[in-house]
Amino acid sequence: MSVYNHRPMGPPTPSRLIELLDAVKNEYDQLAQEVMVCKNQRDEYEHKMNSQIQEMNLFQQNLMDLERTQQMIKKQYEEEIARLRQQLEQQQHVTGAPPPPPVNSGSYNGPSGYQQQQQQQQQQQQQQQQAPLLESKPPVHHPSYPSAGPPPNGPPHPSSTVAPPPPHPSSTGTPYMNGGSPLPSNATVSAPPPPPPTTSTSQQRVTPVKSGAGPLPNNSANSEALGDINPESVPANMKVEGQDWFALFNPKATRYLKVDLLHTFDHGSVVCCVKFSADGRYLAAGCNQATYIYDTLTSTRVAVLQDANAGRDGDLYIRSVSFSPDGKFLATGAEDKQIRVWDIAKKRIRGILSGHEQDIYSLEFSRDGRILVSGSGDRTARIWDWQNIRCLHELRINDVEQQDLGVTSVAISPDSRLVAAGSLDKVVRVWDAVTGQLLERLEGHKDSVYSVAFMPDGKTLVSGSLDKTLRMWQLGTTERGGYGGSSKNACIQVFTGHKDFVLSVATTPDGNWIVSGSKDRGVQFWDPRTGQTQFMLQGHKNSVISVATSPGHKPMFATGSGDNRARIWSYEPLGPN
Repeated sequence: MSVYNHRPMGPPTPSRLIELLDAVKNEYDQLAQEVMVCKNQRDEYEHKMNSQIQEMNLFQQNLMDLERTQQMIKKQYEEEIARLRQQLEQQQHVTGAPPPPPVNSGSYNGPSGYQQQQQQQQQQQQQQQQAPLLESKPPVHHPSYPSAGPPPNGPPHPSSTVAPPPPHPSSTGTPYMNGGSPLPSNATVSAPPPPPPTTSTSQQRVTPVKSGAGPLPNNSANSEALGDINPESVPANMKVEGQDWFALFNPKATRYLKVDLLHTFDHGSVVCCVKFSADGRYLAAGCNQATYIYDTLTSTRVAVLQDANAGRDGDLYIRSVSFSPDGKFLATGAEDKQIRVWDIAKKRIRGILSGHEQDIYSLEFSRDGRILVSGSGDRTARIWDWQNIRCLHELRINDVEQQDLGVTSVAISPDSRLVAAGSLDKVVRVWDAVTGQLLERLEGHKDSVYSVAFMPDGKTLVSGSLDKTLRMWQLGTTERGGYGGSSKNACIQVFTGHKDFVLSVATTPDGNWIVSGSKDRGVQFWDPRTGQTQFMLQGHKNSVISVATSPGHKPMFATGSGDNRARIWSYEPLGPN
């Protein structure tokens, strides 16, 4: 008998085989049904896709039809505008009246936005021709400002006829060359402003006038400002457009520069002022309650300077800022009449300079770092020994015949010997920084001077005014052959082309360009040799309150605006094609 006793294997029974075949058949049928379902779904999806493709083709065709219709309507509008403009120019030629400037306002709409502005212009030209210069709101109206009327101690505007919103903050430029734009606007009812100047151009060459040669000729009415040019008519090589900005280069001048946006900094309030450090590495932006410092290379925020013990509820706008030459300290001026000098590394106040009786509108360190100059609505500019916390000179404006004498902007010459100040009485004054003696009164602007800046040679001064112009002055050209006295013939260049108040001016370190910011929301680069505009930049949705150029090696400039933004831009020589 075998140890392994098991039954022999036999073939399966027929019934078992049938069961297995049935199971295979059922599984096959199930898979076949699933395949049919998938096929039906695929056919359904293909049908839907075909339907959507047909709809898209139909939409595309409709869109093309609409585009053609829009082009036809646009052409008709342009022809109608050209016809109306020609009729208006013929009528004005008969009457001898200058053509009024077009409206340059509204939110940024890109180059095509000018088409809408030109259409609106035709309906508003007659009203604009008779409207006074300052009949509308003062510069830099922004929702973040309170609307309950002007705060106390604000300097009155010399030519405002209605009560404007509270004063708006100032701006200054680079540590050595840029003045400020304080925008004081606590208005009182006074005489109407002078009529707007003749519509002028930034493209027209302005011939410098030597001292004693009489008033500057008005040759600007024969050409067209960049704000009047249809961007679509400008050649492609004479315009640059970004995501929310564009620049138009003067087609009547040789293009030397290219411009681009580097950084954008958003804030919770109006950016009242911007200024670079002496090496160009940092940018300070003054806002409500705080000053922000940014690294211009990385765009990172490196410091927030805010005085927790300011002792003032509500708004406290930082209207002016200035770096010390070594970049270790930052001076800030605000609405509480105090100048704070901050240790940037420690984010702590090093000292407070007190003495001004109204808002601080402008600040600037001297290049040698010994003194700090301030301008205020209390009719004074002051020269400070900031390290020892004492005032060296009080430069007071005591003109009996003038009522509105607030100092809106100050600047120090590169050799630290001269202090210039712009004021509400339309005059630019120059003092000796060592003795405090008044040297010159530069007269020629037709409205308040809001910003002053020295050219790098220290012998030439630039000013920006509410009369929509910039002026360049040759210092030391008084009737007595030197400093001292009134200099009515010292103006050697007038820059016209802005459509609204000029709020801030700056000069580039090489002296080749002058930069201006305006309530017309534009920035313009000017050639000081010819008076022509190199380009007009539209990159903000509100007034450009402050412009500053970088003293560092990299050519940059910054803008601060009522749209709560500070922006850094590059300007570089145009390379070979």
